[in-house]
Amino acid sequence: MALILALLDFGLISSVAGGLLWLVAGLPSSGAAPLAGLLGRALALSLACVAALYYQQIYDLSVVRTFTIFVQRLPASVVLAFVLALAFWPPSPPVGAWRLLPVAILPVLIGVTLPLRLLAYGLARHVPFKRRNLVLGTGPLARQIIHELEARPCARDAVAGVVAEPGDGPPPPMPVPVLGSLDDLGPIVGLTAPGRIVNALDDRRGRLPVRRLLEARVRGIVLEDGAELLERLSGKIAIESVSPGALAFSKDFTSARLHTTLARAVSVVVALAGLIVCGPLMALVALAIRLDSKGPILFVQDRAGVGGKGFRLLKFRTMHPASGVSSEWARDNQERITRAGRWLRKFRLDELPQLVNMLQGDMNLVGPRPHPVSNFDLFNRTVPYYWLRSLIRPGVTGWAQVRYGYANNLEEETEKMRYDLYYIKHRSVVLDARILLDTVRVVLLGRGAEAAERARGETPARAGSVAFLPRTPLRHDAGRAMAGRRGRTPFVLTEDLDRRRGPRAS
Repeated sequence: MALILALLDFGLISSVAGGLLWLVAGLPSSGAAPLAGLLGRALALSLACVAALYYQQIYDLSVVRTFTIFVQRLPASVVLAFVLALAFWPPSPPVGAWRLLPVAILPVLIGVTLPLRLLAYGLARHVPFKRRNLVLGTGPLARQIIHELEARPCARDAVAGVVAEPGDGPPPPMPVPVLGSLDDLGPIVGLTAPGRIVNALDDRRGRLPVRRLLEARVRGIVLEDGAELLERLSGKIAIESVSPGALAFSKDFTSARLHTTLARAVSVVVALAGLIVCGPLMALVALAIRLDSKGPILFVQDRAGVGGKGFRLLKFRTMHPASGVSSEWARDNQERITRAGRWLRKFRLDELPQLVNMLQGDMNLVGPRPHPVSNFDLFNRTVPYYWLRSLIRPGVTGWAQVRYGYANNLEEETEKMRYDLYYIKHRSVVLDARILLDTVRVVLLGRGAEAAERARGETPARAGSVAFLPRTPLRHDAGRAMAGRRGRTPFVLTEDLDRRRGPRAS
């Protein structure tokens, strides 16, 4: 629905802006040059509006869940759209009304988006326009799917109910009605008339009512695997519910070679251009660090790159030098962050020296963030599929960075791995472009914590049920996996990590 709204916004704003420009500018009724100029300016206005709405997260329906929230964010969107319109606006002729036309952004944006959103939010809440989902299972995977569907009230999906696994006792409490057990699936399907049945059973061996599901499929009901649906909804992979075989035979790895070549070429070009363009800014940042606090300008740390090979990562220093050993979690080092460092971290300007790492081949522009070498073996033992991160080049920015932010404990590192694994599976030029757009929002607007806090708030829903190791570890990693299991709990491992002291990494 977000894509549909974006396309509608673009088309309607272009049409209304074109008509308004035609009336205000007094263009002649014929001629290719005036028409081309009018279309160019109409497109500039529509691009400015859509970009402003995107950067205010208007199209993220899990953030802007109601029409009221949309209205609250609209003034900031109008201001940003006006600024972008001035930047996109083609050169104006020396005379005429063209110079004043960017102010048309105000009536156009409000006049188009307000009624469109009012209609969209109104229609989305009506049951006839929603697809009813029947979820099989009452475990952690089922709860996550229900949470994701319920967090999108304006999406076209609604949860009709849950079908519990047969058991000796009553099913656990669920946020939606439990309609019965798998033995009653036939009558439940007839009663609820779902448009989709989601298989979220934790243990599927010999428990699936295959005949009833085939009957539902023949009747036109969509059947979908719960882990795949959750992956599509949340932008991360439920690593405790997906098997290595499912990952190995996934079709989403087909473009890996082409993407690797293009990503490296783009990274080299961006590194060269960035060092030239951002040179004066980096000099100002270095001066600010020098004036703000004592210590070196650069923070240098050994990080794990491709194949686990270490390299020296460069960042601008954002903390006071530690007097002794210190925790590596961001939350434990808040008091050490300098005044300049808070601004550098907010706008990610402390990452600029990594352009040198990109040029040297240690990193790409986009990829999983490299972790300290001191933590590599521990994470490799405890975080599922962590070793897959070392097969691709790390990046300055990444899917986990823009969707989750900093990790503060081992469980949050596992949560970030869900996003990293999603990127490894789906990496493409399109996904890289989306990550860069989100990164630009963080850099320009300092807006990144909102999405991260929302994602972090979802983690407790899995408390007590997160598997820190996949059920069937690959043979290549089985020895390490078992080594991490013997007599060790996630809490003990967290204590082990806290004892590994060193300068804070991000």
